[in-house]
Amino acid sequence: MDVATARLDPPERAYAEAALELLREAEAELARGDLRQASERVWGAAAFAVKAFAYWRDGVRLASHGGLWRYAKKVAEELGEWVHDAWAHANAMHVNFYEGWASGGQVAAALNRVRRLVGAVAGQMLGAGSL
Repeated sequence: MDVATARLDPPERAYAEAALELLREAEAELARGDLRQASERVWGAAAFAVKAFAYWRDGVRLASHGGLWRYAKKVAEELGEWVHDAWAHANAMHVNFYEGWASGGQVAAALNRVRRLVGAVAGQMLGAGSL
């Protein structure tokens, strides 16, 4: 993916690379049993995927949670309803970072959904010739 992201504009590339790095970190934190840190990284990967989409699609830099929610809806309109599920799981992980309620299985399930989201956003950019 690093070779592919090299052809992105700097903000798109930074967001895409950050999403991928956070997925790797989430996997490592989950393996160590640090569910709170894994959870926050899952949420961060989803947020960066949405930021990458917004900048790639419309040249918009998102700077608020409200903006993320609006663009998550746009991602779902383009990629499918399953994105709402991935986004909801990501946001549950943001809550889990503060509350610590989720099990390892729940964090792993959210990680899998967000991995799909990150991959689909990257694939969309690839399909459009941006990557």
